Amino acid sequence: MPRGGARAVSGPAPDPNALRRERKTDAAGWRTLPADGRMGDPPAWPLTEATEREQDVWLDLWEKPQAVMWEELGQVLEVALFVRTLAEAERVDARVDIKKMVRGYLDSLGLSVQGMLRNRWKIAAAAPTAVESVPAPAVRRSSARDRLKVVPSDEGA
Repeated sequence: MPRGGARAVSGPAPDPNALRRERKTDAAGWRTLPADGRMGDPPAWPLTEATEREQDVWLDLWEKPQAVMWEELGQVLEVALFVRTLAEAERVDARVDIKKMVRGYLDSLGLSVQGMLRNRWKIAAAAPTAVESVPAPAVRRSSARDRLKVVPSDEGA
């Protein structure tokens, strides 16, 4: 393992809300991805025949917001390799290095929080639904007097 010096992903991840914004790396800006995810059919599976698990993960991944960028950047093969590696890593007897590869794919494809920050991707706020936009009725709080319990006196005893 190398000692000292900078690493490709060393240091804190970029923060879109940072107070200091004059860094050279900020010139690229942040990309906001649609909260609804990518629309349309997924690309054709580029590897040898997919297992049922691989097919399920493939379909799910191409509906995510990050899939908009994968398509734009031509990462179909990288996503397929991630799916295949993930399916292998899920096995009980999976090797540790395979599990580490999955973590690397999660970051590079922006599927982890750290990966989203490093790629400078943000997901847009979801539009409120009709149910969310109706304010809840105000709850009437009881007064201190209402909370007091009346205790009968034993005057007749």
